Amino acid sequence: MKEKNRICNLFGIRYPVVQAGMIWCSGWKLASAVSNAGGLGLLGAGSMYPEVLLEHILKCKSATHKPFGVNVPLLYPQSDELMEIILREGVPIVFTSAGHPGKYTSMLKAAGVTVVHVVANQKFAQKAIDSGVDALVAEGFEAGGHNGLEETTTMTLIPMIRAMSQIPLIAAGGIATGRQMLAAFALGADGVQVGSRFAASEESSAHPAFKQKIVEAGDGSTALTMKQLVPVRLLKNPFFEQVKEAELRGAGKEELKELLGRGRAKKGMFEGDMIEGELEIGQVATLIHSVKPAAEILHEMISEYTEAKEDVIKTTF
Repeated sequence: MKEKNRICNLFGIRYPVVQAGMIWCSGWKLASAVSNAGGLGLLGAGSMYPEVLLEHILKCKSATHKPFGVNVPLLYPQSDELMEIILREGVPIVFTSAGHPGKYTSMLKAAGVTVVHVVANQKFAQKAIDSGVDALVAEGFEAGGHNGLEETTTMTLIPMIRAMSQIPLIAAGGIATGRQMLAAFALGADGVQVGSRFAASEESSAHPAFKQKIVEAGDGSTALTMKQLVPVRLLKNPFFEQVKEAELRGAGKEELKELLGRGRAKKGMFEGDMIEGELEIGQVATLIHSVKPAAEILHEMISEYTEAKEDVIKTTF
């Protein structure tokens, strides 16, 4: 008898696919659509003030009766307020990232919340395991947005983290198709987290101009930058070129902070400024050729995964 997938068991979902909690893309419409389709939708609290997060939680509750969660990047100063709202509203699942995994884990677990932490290296994976998280997301260098300094690819990171622990493991970074999902499972993952593909969904709160840029992306359209601050993968545009020029001439942290300013990601991803905005997306954008409903994206991934698995079984040596 086949065992049910551990990620499906942990979250109470049909398919082991998590929609990443991306800033400016992951509002209640996207999260509820993914959850209703059988995956796990996440609200991206990194771009939300506390009152905005509350609004999205309430709307998500109205739009789906399936499990959903919230992603909270811990580098933001209002994390305490966000967590208070999450606990008060009874959100069942929290993904934390970009900070120490032990900061909120005990408090959340004491309240019955399932806790997952996103890591890019073995050091933080061990800290997360020691803090008692229920699962890990191992996010490789291919991913969009904030990234690891080590630049470890998903294909290397997944078996590295799997060798450390047998807790449920979710692969992230460079995953947008069923065949990539199958590869992640072969490396030891129990599920996948998908960001860029859902950023280019109809329900994504990203600006249409940003979605079009994702669809148009080709080989080499993204790069990791701002390693002196927080490494982030961006689509190349005039703002990216300004950052690149500053880094090449040896600009320090303060100059880069001034250049980055405030609200760059909102300006690009949410407001649609393709010139001066920061456009966070993964390498896998080159495989994204259309904007589709989130449910269609998810079901296509599962169908392709099943077909690919059958192809592998048929292969002989």
